[in-house]
Amino acid sequence: MAFPVLLAAVPAMAATVADEAPADIRVVGHPDPEGLLPDQHAAKAVSAISTDFISKQAPTLNAFQLVNLLPGANVSSTDPYGLSVSSSLTLRGLGQDEIGVLMEGAPQNDIGYYYAYPSQFADAENVRQVTLAQGAVDIDSPTVGGAGGLLSLSLDDPKSKFGGLVDLSAGSYDQRRAFVRIDTGTIGATGLKAFVSYSYSRADNWRGAGFDTRSHVDAKLLNEWGDGNRASVSVSFNDANNSLYPSPTLADWRAYGRGFNLDRHYTDGDTNYWRLSRSPFRNIYVSAPVHLTLSDRLALDSTSYLQFGYGNSPYGTQLSEDGNTLGTEALGPVALPGADADGIATVLGNFTGDQFRGGNVSKLTYQVGAHTITAGLWFDYGTDRVLQTYTAVRDDGHPVDPWGYQDHAIRTADGRLLAYENERTITVTKGFFLADSIAVTPRLTVDVGFKGVDVLHNGRNYLPGPQSKVRFDSFAALPRAAVRYQLDDRQQLFANVTTNFRAPDEYTLYNVYDGGAVSSTGTTDLKNEYSVSEELGYRYIGPNLSASLTGFHYHFRNRQLATVIDQGGALMNSTINAGSQTSYGVDGEIDWRPARGMSLYVSGEYLHARIDGDLPVGDDYLPTKGKHAVSAPTWQFGVGGTYDDGRLFGSTALKYVGRQYATFTNDESIKGYATLDLSIGVHLAGLIDAQRTDLRLNAINVTNPHVLSGVEAISTNAQDTTGRNGTVIAGSAPAYYIGSGRALMVTLSRAF
Repeated sequence: MAFPVLLAAVPAMAATVADEAPADIRVVGHPDPEGLLPDQHAAKAVSAISTDFISKQAPTLNAFQLVNLLPGANVSSTDPYGLSVSSSLTLRGLGQDEIGVLMEGAPQNDIGYYYAYPSQFADAENVRQVTLAQGAVDIDSPTVGGAGGLLSLSLDDPKSKFGGLVDLSAGSYDQRRAFVRIDTGTIGATGLKAFVSYSYSRADNWRGAGFDTRSHVDAKLLNEWGDGNRASVSVSFNDANNSLYPSPTLADWRAYGRGFNLDRHYTDGDTNYWRLSRSPFRNIYVSAPVHLTLSDRLALDSTSYLQFGYGNSPYGTQLSEDGNTLGTEALGPVALPGADADGIATVLGNFTGDQFRGGNVSKLTYQVGAHTITAGLWFDYGTDRVLQTYTAVRDDGHPVDPWGYQDHAIRTADGRLLAYENERTITVTKGFFLADSIAVTPRLTVDVGFKGVDVLHNGRNYLPGPQSKVRFDSFAALPRAAVRYQLDDRQQLFANVTTNFRAPDEYTLYNVYDGGAVSSTGTTDLKNEYSVSEELGYRYIGPNLSASLTGFHYHFRNRQLATVIDQGGALMNSTINAGSQTSYGVDGEIDWRPARGMSLYVSGEYLHARIDGDLPVGDDYLPTKGKHAVSAPTWQFGVGGTYDDGRLFGSTALKYVGRQYATFTNDESIKGYATLDLSIGVHLAGLIDAQRTDLRLNAINVTNPHVLSGVEAISTNAQDTTGRNGTVIAGSAPAYYIGSGRALMVTLSRAF
């Protein structure tokens, strides 16, 4: 397998071997020039993209957008440049709160709600590979919810020689971006090498008023020594300020289409003004993976990590000086800056989160005979301080403090914060795992393993009312097994059985108060979502053709579905227990390389996802048995074509996503749609000087379809529905993402 790849990669060597071989023998092979289907050997479905593909895409695209072509990946993008936090990824119909995300081995998911925000990840120029495991998650992955799979980002290593890279971009909607990276090279005799990069991006909102900015720093320090020993520290800092794109109901979409936007100009009392929905966030991620070869049989892998983050997801609203409550406590008059003669003031409603997360996952790997034994521990500690307060708005509509800091928040007459929510949660996760990979024969490998994870939520509700302290502790036992059989040098068969879980998120624990009464009661009675999944797959890895085909099956208990609810104008995270669900289907991908520098990639998925029972609502049941699962398109297809002859290069990426249901009763859905991205460029090295210099044009969403690209907020039923017991169950409208518009972007990239 490696021999023809080596021939294609090193022409001079190929010529020498050909001269010595018989004249009637010709070996031809073309490695994938774009890294769309790197060779895989794991006993599970795995897809990946690597540097050669990433470097030809628009440099602003985030990790979700980059994996859009891969089988099972359903990406709902509202912003062509990947700057907005209004986006979504599902895998095999499972949402992003079910998908573990790692960067350099460290978890990136939100500790409170398990979401990951790809616009905060490392710049694309620093990413070496993005790997997508659609089903089974590695046993040592430090993730709480992984039924939907695992998305892993690996950063580029620092270069051994001093150098750098500069990218300058400009595009539609007044988009501009600058990126610069410096590599130190190997520093003296220390063996250390490092890089640091900085980027700044800005773009007007492609629809409606507002603009997005992003300042980002990546850095990595690496040392390698001895027999495979390796230690590194990587840091990513992100400072963004984005205008949120409003999500319409189906009725809004039919009435306004892409015109469903925030107001461009402020008038007195306007709560829909765009500056009142501008979301600033700052985050820092630190990861320190270490690999030590302790002996010829024993190795240690350990990754320590830290996260810090603070941000605000604000909204415009109005308050009255009278009739306010704090939890269940009625308040006297509250002084509101800017109140009119009736005591009404337009204010900024703040939904702030202040998070910390730190932890370590370590494992020992011991080889003895046919066995490779792995044993490890995982510890994770996180705090999440959530506040929903109010800040004054100036006469011109500008908020006094868009960050929502407490120092500028409106207070009651006795000095307390006037807050709709006020809570702090500590989450402690402890896990252990033990696995054995057994080489039964040179061709047959059997893996068995067990993982135990305990998740503790320990919190405090600071609002006056019947709830003070909350505590929820749950444990999940996660056995697994897998087998891989090497048919020959190019063909593999694999199968696995994996268990996964999702602990209830912290928001399910707390009471919600409205008008001095409990409008939603927090609960500790929710059970962990638990799933059992199976995969059966085949791989072929050839000199100019690679392919993978995987059948999968899932069964869920206590299926937990994330949604967004409107509480007094604030969009709040919530969770719906959808009971039991069964899913099965087939993923496939093929990469054909007919000539050197050319590649054609095709992927597809068939998914059958059904709700197993009727959904309890009050004292009745919604008729949901046998209905399609939400956000789970039956069909998806992707086609990617690439070309690179050393001077000219280009790529195409076509993705089709089928119909998606937004309710458990299937009484509302959005149609299937397709998007098309194109790129064309030229390598200028040799024309100017020998340094790598590329000029490329990226066309994003070329056909510019006016579509809804995904479901932001599901509901049980959109229309009033008669339950099994005859009760009329009121419907509520789901909300949707509006698919992004067309954008053109030119990038000049120069290495030195």
